Amino acid sequence: MFITFEGGEGSGKTTLIQTLVKWLKEHNIGCVATREPGGSDIAEKIRAIILDQDNTHMRARTEALLFAAARVQHLEETVIPALEKNQVVLCDRYIDSSLAYQGYARGLGFDAILKINTFALEHMPDITVYINSDPQIGLSRIKSRENNRLDLEKLEFHQKVREGYLKLADMYPQRYLVINGDRTMQEVIDDVKAHLKDVLLCQK
Repeated sequence: MFITFEGGEGSGKTTLIQTLVKWLKEHNIGCVATREPGGSDIAEKIRAIILDQDNTHMRARTEALLFAAARVQHLEETVIPALEKNQVVLCDRYIDSSLAYQGYARGLGFDAILKINTFALEHMPDITVYINSDPQIGLSRIKSRENNRLDLEKLEFHQKVREGYLKLADMYPQRYLVINGDRTMQEVIDDVKAHLKDVLLCQK
């Protein structure tokens, strides 16, 4: 199973994935938790360039291409090998992030993003969990962490990202699981577990 987790900044994806990893291990199910951009040595180096606050002058198309480059490295080094071992892959962001952030919020268009990510389309997620939360609430949650370049975008940008995700959920209802993220973290975790229990716990 290849399950991706999407959402705006501060939506709680990382905490959710950490909890699901523990849950799966308690049921003796092999799993790999990874992230984008990153998830492999080279991809992590590309991540550092993308998120560096000094790179505020980065062009939207450059950003999109860097995400795609990191993605193919991560896919070939981490995701595909884990799937070939019949492990459950829990990935913090994937191609939908590029579609929502660069395709929609940056205005490059979904088609352009899909074209430069053609290789990733051969390995689409079985399920995409989208944590749908108010951008203002999410941004308030990350005030204590060191901001990266995307955190520093204006609220309007993050609202556009949310609009992009909701459009994607309408386009791909067969794989999207939309979760209300404007609740406590425990409520979100319980909701996701309830939806994924039958699918994940049959992986033994």
